[in-house]
Amino acid sequence: MERSRVLLVDAAPGALLGRELERLLGHGLAVTLNLRRVADGAGARADWGGRVDFTDFDPFDEAALLAETVRDGLGHHAVKSRAGVPLRAAFLAGATRPGLAHPLRVIGRAGAGTDHVELAAAARHGVTVTHTPGSNADAVAEFALAQLLALTRGLRSYDEAAHRGEWRAATAPPEELSELTLGIVGPGRIGRALAGRASALGMEVQAFSRRPATTSGLSAPHLAPASTPQPTPTPASASAPGPAPRPNRSLPDLLATSDVVSLHLPLTPETRGLIGRAELALMRPGAILLNTARGGIVDEQALADALRDPAHPLAAAAVDTFEHEHAAFASPLFGLPNALLTPHVAGMTRTAMATAALRCADHIAALLAGRPEGIPVVTA
Repeated sequence: MERSRVLLVDAAPGALLGRELERLLGHGLAVTLNLRRVADGAGARADWGGRVDFTDFDPFDEAALLAETVRDGLGHHAVKSRAGVPLRAAFLAGATRPGLAHPLRVIGRAGAGTDHVELAAAARHGVTVTHTPGSNADAVAEFALAQLLALTRGLRSYDEAAHRGEWRAATAPPEELSELTLGIVGPGRIGRALAGRASALGMEVQAFSRRPATTSGLSAPHLAPASTPQPTPTPASASAPGPAPRPNRSLPDLLATSDVVSLHLPLTPETRGLIGRAELALMRPGAILLNTARGGIVDEQALADALRDPAHPLAAAAVDTFEHEHAAFASPLFGLPNALLTPHVAGMTRTAMATAALRCADHIAALLAGRPEGIPVVTA
């Protein structure tokens, strides 16, 4: 029986690559590995030659991605990515076109969120979309806490001054975390993980959920609930949810009553631009905004304008996700001293990435084998 073919668009990094390939091969899948983002391509060829096939292309070039997916008319049954490579209608149509020996059936993401996939087009072409929600919850929560501490204590400015040989004393001593209120927008897995950590440090925590069902942290919009355990269990990074934060049923009220606001929502048509000029103007004087969710949730130009205005209530922001990322990385936030910017790395810990990669391999194998029970499947 011919093995199902999987295109590994961007593999897990470093030593995790071997674990991911072994998992996929262990499921009996035929793997094509894209070497473009593999640090040691020659080493990968030496270690895995004869067991996997190789290619080398820029996955963010849609034409190149499609060409490699359907090369020689063979096609691939599944495509796996981790960095949110855009998979739009044209790609989906080409990867499932009649005449391919192996038309696309499954898209898997090793990570949370599927906004990189045009879900309606996937449904039209019979492609199932899965991801690994919760696999990086602890990692992102820790990163958001690091953003919070860096901004409230002014670590970057002290560091820069010290490297210039300046001994800079605090002109206005900051408040301790126990004096601050944290507002979480989207108390799902990550939001709850952050709430538990912040509460342990003495912060008052409140949360706003656009969907009451998500306050438990156990469900998400458009996600088929898992009724059975994950196949081939992997070490999970996400710990049990912490205590539920105090609910706030109004986003404007949460913005007006929080010293720090942290965003933990998926990017959907409903959440795009959720935080704009009007919302930023509602925030408390001296407030901080944290975004480890998706760039499109925040109007970046409005955020930049607010941070440039000394009279604006918003004092600082930490942003890990942007409207335009990777090769297209650009933002009006560039150069602002009160904007702490990082390149979408919040969820990239060793444990989180291993969990996501192995769990995604399990999901893909199960779906290709016709065993969808318990697999998180996202629909339009």
